[in-house]
Amino acid sequence: MKSLFLQAPSFDGYDGGAGARYQMKREVKSFWYPTWLAQAAAMVEGAKLIDAPPHNLKFEDIVEDVKAHDFIVIHTSTPSFKSDCKTAGLIRELNPTAIIGFIGAKVAVEPEESLKACPALNFVARNEYEFTIKELAEGADWSTIKGLSYRTADGAIVHNPEREVLMDWDKLPSVLPLYKKWLDTSKYFGGYLKHPYVSYYTGRGCKSRCTFCLWPQTIGGHNYRFHSIERVVRDVKYIKENFPEAKEIFFDDDTLTDNHERVEALAVELGKLGVTWSCNAKANVPRKTLEVMKDNGLRLLLVGYESGNQKILHNIKKGLLVDVARRFAKDCHELGIIVHGTFILGLPGETRETILETLQFAKDVNPRTLQVSLAAPYPGTFLYKQAKENGWFASDVDLLTDDGTQIAPLNYPHLGHTEIFEAVEMFYKKFYFRPSKIAEIVGEMLTSREMLVRRLREGVEFFSFLKNREDMVVS
Repeated sequence: MKSLFLQAPSFDGYDGGAGARYQMKREVKSFWYPTWLAQAAAMVEGAKLIDAPPHNLKFEDIVEDVKAHDFIVIHTSTPSFKSDCKTAGLIRELNPTAIIGFIGAKVAVEPEESLKACPALNFVARNEYEFTIKELAEGADWSTIKGLSYRTADGAIVHNPEREVLMDWDKLPSVLPLYKKWLDTSKYFGGYLKHPYVSYYTGRGCKSRCTFCLWPQTIGGHNYRFHSIERVVRDVKYIKENFPEAKEIFFDDDTLTDNHERVEALAVELGKLGVTWSCNAKANVPRKTLEVMKDNGLRLLLVGYESGNQKILHNIKKGLLVDVARRFAKDCHELGIIVHGTFILGLPGETRETILETLQFAKDVNPRTLQVSLAAPYPGTFLYKQAKENGWFASDVDLLTDDGTQIAPLNYPHLGHTEIFEAVEMFYKKFYFRPSKIAEIVGEMLTSREMLVRRLREGVEFFSFLKNREDMVVS
């Protein structure tokens, strides 16, 4: 079958790439590579990959593509599900005989509900779906395909047995040739990454048990499985040869630093290749490991601090001590490792006082840049179950507005969702509008014209983001 893998058009600025921890409109222009969709596409020879949002494609731009393919796989998520269902319906009207299916965390945990809510779908693929998709594309008998939920000719919904977790990650083909063929690297931005950059996964799974984190609880699991170092080296050499414009490689594994021995060995090999690289990390990496990473091309760590309050960290099963995080931050500053810190407001146990405590913590550890998100209870996570059982959901609130702005869905007796929402703007302003931070940003802008232009653009986007939030509060 002629196969199309689609990240569907959506609202302007929507980052639906599965590498994005929260699918939403960002405070500055930010698009992640569609890593999970591309990995499925890589399983099917001759497949076409379309990532519509960063390439600014509307539905009318992909009409000929959806008419010309027999097998169409769309990546979806909880925030984009309604929009993706609309896209699937439009495709069905144009191509009545096409086989259309969804992949993603949303359908992995709610397969029955998803198929019922979206009549245009033939199937959804659950959990780790790469080999499920491969067997579908190759024409296997659907009743024999593990990890598949599908609609029969008479309208019945069937759920096949689960697929085994993939342990040998080297069996997965590289996503990089698909990037080269179908994606424009100039369209992918990260406020803290060099531009252009390339990102992909070298492994899947995270041993941490954070109650809010989507991927380990829905698809990846808590057993960190990964490519051999030899395989990663081959992929990095491919990037060097085929993406000469790339100034940085971001390894988007949930936590590349989960395995200290592996990340040290990998760093040494990356050092031999002379590449600049960054990755996700937990704020507990030993200084020895940080030194090896820094000495071999590491530029930046994306670190999920989440909160500066120890009780909240316990509540979300972060497995992190505040004092350890402070020591980690000190080590990074001393070693010259840049940190982009992420924080979440509105987690269980949040109060007005803990928000201020986290703000002070953020100032103390002083990451170069930060992202402040609102607690988002995605289906399939422990946080979602907690919110349901405790009646924390604000009845009139979803995860996003119609234009993609993240809103606060959790409402506590002692702290309302509107107050949590407003705290994000306060947090950003009090962190960034400090003389020391302003001086740091200005100093960075003076290093090059490119950085000057970039930071000015991001500044305009950031103030527009804040203004939009203020308007939402007023309305």
